[in-house]
Amino acid sequence: MTDCKAETRALNIALVNSSETAVLDGLLDRAHSIDREIITQVEEILQRVREDGLDAVLAYTERFDGAKLDEQSFRVSAEEIREAYRKADPEVVDILREAAANIRSFHQKQLRPSWMDPREDGSLMGQINRPLARVGCYVPGGTAAYPSSVLMTAVPAAVAGVKEILVVSPPGEDGRMNPYTLVAADLAGATAVYKVGGAQAVGALAYGAGPLAPVDKIVGPGNIYVTVAKKLVYGDVDIDMLAGPSEILVVADGSADPDYVAADMLSQAEHDPLASAILITDRADLALEVRRALDVQLGQLSRSDIARRALEDHSALVVSDSIEEALDLANRFAPEHLELALEDPFSWLGRVKNAGAVFLGHYTPEPVGDYWAGPNHVLPTSGTARFYSPLNVDTYMKKISVVSMSRQALLRDGEKIVRLARTEGLDAHGESVRLRLEKENEK
Repeated sequence: MTDCKAETRALNIALVNSSETAVLDGLLDRAHSIDREIITQVEEILQRVREDGLDAVLAYTERFDGAKLDEQSFRVSAEEIREAYRKADPEVVDILREAAANIRSFHQKQLRPSWMDPREDGSLMGQINRPLARVGCYVPGGTAAYPSSVLMTAVPAAVAGVKEILVVSPPGEDGRMNPYTLVAADLAGATAVYKVGGAQAVGALAYGAGPLAPVDKIVGPGNIYVTVAKKLVYGDVDIDMLAGPSEILVVADGSADPDYVAADMLSQAEHDPLASAILITDRADLALEVRRALDVQLGQLSRSDIARRALEDHSALVVSDSIEEALDLANRFAPEHLELALEDPFSWLGRVKNAGAVFLGHYTPEPVGDYWAGPNHVLPTSGTARFYSPLNVDTYMKKISVVSMSRQALLRDGEKIVRLARTEGLDAHGESVRLRLEKENEK
């Protein structure tokens, strides 16, 4: 194997062999401790919102976002939606409309019908699938716009049949919201949009605030304050997941273009200084070429400082002995985004066990999934792809079990149920069945 540390470089990204287990273990351990002060601040915000409702929400919005709102301006009006369409670039609106259609089409294929299983003895077992009544979609905002996050959270809710889809996002200092956020909310089928962000938005969704009634579930990514707030309100309401920093892991062979690989790594590194961008390849020369390409492309980015910190502190270029080993390491990492930049990516897909989303081949960069293809971009991070799924239609559904026992079946199996209940020491459970057996056998 070529020594992949031989070259001096300006960008101080780790360039290691797969045998260097200490470095790999450091990459695999993505646990980010949360400052106790942040937890305390979020607890205080949530408590005040729970007690004071809209008054607290409006006060925090003025304090953190500089926007002075009242009850009337708290909810986005129909006129503001119309104004957003007038301000937005018509071409971008058409693109958003097409993206929404792609997302809708993909998620419609996830719908599952309720089912009933009638049995020969007259019993019936089944499951009723019901959408949640009210959900809240959190969308980061303020000076930035994330219409893609609106589409990714609200469109699947609409497909699932949720009747009330609330979008919350922080306003600018002028008390207005980005027009593209509002256009996306309208295209996605949101029933209401409220001007609130941060932990106070999570509190408003969980406990209510003026015209905003409590929801059943809160979905969508946010900053550390939003994530902590979601964690703290879980139990009062449901949540989708706890989003961590963005991640991408690229498995590449000699067919990969180093410029493409570097660009894809930077697409996630620019999100957050805590983001991870990792290449695993069996070609040391490719790793060096990607490092050079990262250096060049980094200087062209408006968010280069953020991307540099992510690359130097939480990223690596790893040279493995084989593609098999590369995929084993990828499964251990369980990345949010996994790119297979391989000559024949489909032949390796069966080896993928843990990933939020997989991008196959040299012409499927990760941003295709962020904006366009249709699969959801709200994905498990920090290794939780080992046991968690992307946001999907089931996120907005609940299942209700259906049981109908026939007389014949109860007489046949009742004693077994009684025996199990007595084994657990729950006499009343057993008695509810035994009593029926006794009376029915007397008939």
